[in-house]
Amino acid sequence: MSSVLSLARPDILELQPYQHATWDPSLERLHANEMPWRAQGDNSMAGLNRYPEPQPKALVERMARLYDVPTGNVLVGRGSDEAIDLLVRAFCRAGTDSVVICPPTFGFYKVAARIQGAQVMEVPLLRKSFALDAPRVIEAGRSARIIFLCSPNNPTGNLLDESAMLGICRELARTSLVCVDEAYVEFAGRASLAARLAEFPNLVLLRTLSKAYALAGARLGTLVAGEEIVGLLRRIIPPYAIPASTVEDVMKLTEAPQRAGAAARIRTILAERERLRRRLEAAPAVVRVFPSDANFLLVECRDARQFLEAGKATGLLVRDFSSAPGLANCLRITIGTPEQNERLLKAVEFT
Repeated sequence: MSSVLSLARPDILELQPYQHATWDPSLERLHANEMPWRAQGDNSMAGLNRYPEPQPKALVERMARLYDVPTGNVLVGRGSDEAIDLLVRAFCRAGTDSVVICPPTFGFYKVAARIQGAQVMEVPLLRKSFALDAPRVIEAGRSARIIFLCSPNNPTGNLLDESAMLGICRELARTSLVCVDEAYVEFAGRASLAARLAEFPNLVLLRTLSKAYALAGARLGTLVAGEEIVGLLRRIIPPYAIPASTVEDVMKLTEAPQRAGAAARIRTILAERERLRRRLEAAPAVVRVFPSDANFLLVECRDARQFLEAGKATGLLVRDFSSAPGLANCLRITIGTPEQNERLLKAVEFT
C-alpha cells in the first residue's frame, strides 16, 4: 500500500463499493428498473428516465482538458462541497482523527469535519496580512489527516504563498493530505498547482465551474489528485452523483466559444474589481479595502451595518463577516456588473 493510502480509514480501504447497473449504451436497458418511456416534456438528449453514467466519461475527459491533467486524476461531483465531504469521510475516523483549517476561511471545511465526528484544529492566518502561519500549520498537521487551504482565500481574497503550501506538503508527506481549494484561481493570474501533483502525492486540489464559468447552479465540482486518491473516492461517491441534465449543460457550456466568453468576463471582473477598490478606498464609510486575487473584495467599514443597509436600500446584498474572528466591521462584496457596482458605490460613497 502506498504511503498516501495508508492515511485513509482502514474500513474504507476494505469497503466493497456499491455495484451500480452496468453501463453499456450500445444495449437497450432492462436491467436498472427504470421507466422505459420519457416523462412528458423531457427534451434531454439522454432521457431523464434513465440513470446517468457514473463518473461520465465525456465529462471527466472535458474537465481533465480544462484543468490540464490526465483523466485518472479527475473525480467529478456535486460542487466542491461534495469533494470536501468525501475526503473527510474517507480519511477521518469519527472521534479519532482531525483536520486543520486556517481561519478566516471557507466555512464548509469545519462543517464537513464536524458532521463526520472529526476534530478541527484551527491555525489562524496571520492577522495583518492573512498569510499562512506555515510553521504552526506543520506542527498541527503532524497529528491531522487533512490540511485545508484556500487560495485565493475566501473571504479574505488573497493568494496563499505557493512555496509555503508546497513546503507544508513536503513536511507532511507521510502524515497528512494537503487539500488546496482553488475555487477562485482563474481570477488570480497564477497557474494551478496541478503541475506539482506528481511531485506531491499527498496534494489534493479542488476546482469548480461555479465562479469563473458562471455555472454555480449546475453544481459541478472537480477534485484533482493522484490516481490512488481518486480511485479510493470513487468507491464511496454515490453511484449516480451527476444528473444527466448537468452533464449535458456542462458539456455544452464549456465548449471553446464558451471558454472564450468566460475569459472575457473574467477580464471585465478584474477591471471592475480595480475600479471598485479605488472608489471604495476613497469613500468616507470605508476604513480599508484588502488586496484581492478573487472575484470579490473584503472591505473594513466604519459601520458595517450602515454600509449593509445602504446597499440593501438600492437593492443589493453583500455578505457580513463582522462576527468572524479578526474581521470586525468587515463585509465581502462580490464584483457585480458595472451597473451593479456603480449603484453600490453611489449608495455608500456619501454614507
